[in-house]
Amino acid sequence: MNNNELETREPRVYPELALNVITRQEHNISRQLISENALKVLYRLHGAGFDAYLVGGGVRDLLLNHTPKDFDIATNATPEQIRQLFRNCRLIGRRFRLAHIMFGRDVIEVATFRGHHQEINQHIAAQSEAGMLLRDNVYGTIDEDAERRDFTVNAMYYNIADYSIHDYAGGIEDLDDKLIRLIGDPQTRYREDPVRMLRAIRFAVKLDFDIEEDTAAPIETLAPLLKEIPSARLYEESLKMLQSGHGLETYHLMREYNLFQQLFPQVAEYFTEDYSSQTEQMLDLVLDSTDLRIEEGKRINPAFMFAAFLWYPMVTIAEQLMASKALNFYDAVMEASNDILDQVVKSIAIPRRHTTTIREIWQMQLRLPRRNGKRAFRLLELNKFRAGFDFLEMRGEIEGGDVQKLAKWWQTFQNAGRNMRQAMVNDLDSADSDGPSTRRRKPSTRKRKPKGKTAL
Repeated sequence: MNNNELETREPRVYPELALNVITRQEHNISRQLISENALKVLYRLHGAGFDAYLVGGGVRDLLLNHTPKDFDIATNATPEQIRQLFRNCRLIGRRFRLAHIMFGRDVIEVATFRGHHQEINQHIAAQSEAGMLLRDNVYGTIDEDAERRDFTVNAMYYNIADYSIHDYAGGIEDLDDKLIRLIGDPQTRYREDPVRMLRAIRFAVKLDFDIEEDTAAPIETLAPLLKEIPSARLYEESLKMLQSGHGLETYHLMREYNLFQQLFPQVAEYFTEDYSSQTEQMLDLVLDSTDLRIEEGKRINPAFMFAAFLWYPMVTIAEQLMASKALNFYDAVMEASNDILDQVVKSIAIPRRHTTTIREIWQMQLRLPRRNGKRAFRLLELNKFRAGFDFLEMRGEIEGGDVQKLAKWWQTFQNAGRNMRQAMVNDLDSADSDGPSTRRRKPSTRKRKPKGKTAL
């Protein structure tokens, strides 16, 4: 976005919210449920004379008797004042300045109350012509901060001064009704930050809530606004959406609202009305598998998910290259891999370490059928063998036939002893030797020693 596209806009009309103070005796949040490090930050800010509130998802989850993933804090202290209070503080962010208080691997995020754009200065706040917030370092009061928050269930503040909850937008009522509702006009709020459409879906699935009717209505139409979001941010959001334990349900709801299609247009080309394409079957399979691994506490790798998403679109490109350039399948796959990954990273900035792994998983699909001699033993020792095999099994479930037989062979080979493995390879060699050989032996280029002479 260039500077010519920025404009000074009239102050936005934010909703007037009615504060509801819920006393300590009227809610279920106990300090024993709040992390020790978050309490340290809250108490130090309060002791220094600043307002200090636990805010957002932490309050929401505690009220729902869930374990919060994060404990975020809001205060009237500026980022520079926060840094003076905490030696273990670092300031981050360009769009909005934040303080991160570091306790080893535990990070407590502290944000200064955000205000309204009464006089927009492009050094502290800016919007695009479409209404998207580009920079937002405008500080204000807690009332203004509440009006600027996205959803009612995220606009509740736990006050460390008296342990009350300040509910500004009827969040308690929407928690009881299991509703995700935007604060303010949905069209305006989505244009300010299109990622709010993704957040509405994510919260609805995570909390098992419904999206309120007016909040849901504009999403399908405004979904293309996501194309204006920086690709690095969309990559992070895609992980939150699809690798948080509810990926399969989230994908289906994203697709219903035309959101998944914006993040992965290369995949969406293969969508059908009855969800029957191989690409769609693979999406269901890999996301269901990912959800199960998370439930079982197993490690997950984003590269595997992306490799599964893009495999059949990549193969289609490879087949087109074979026809147009007379390439063999291996060379076509190598070129197609580069083509599709170059396209994808423009919308979803998948890090290079993951695109490297994606290529390795795909290359394993070409190597796993070649099992003769010592190849099977060598493949088994490769670092990416397990990921390649797991993906082969998924392909076998979808494609059946020779791919499924190959996956079953490798499953048996992995679990067999040394002698059994050698016998399996010998069987392959015997089967190959039954037919005419298509390989010609290279003539030896080594010079023979003259007869009757010995080396000195």
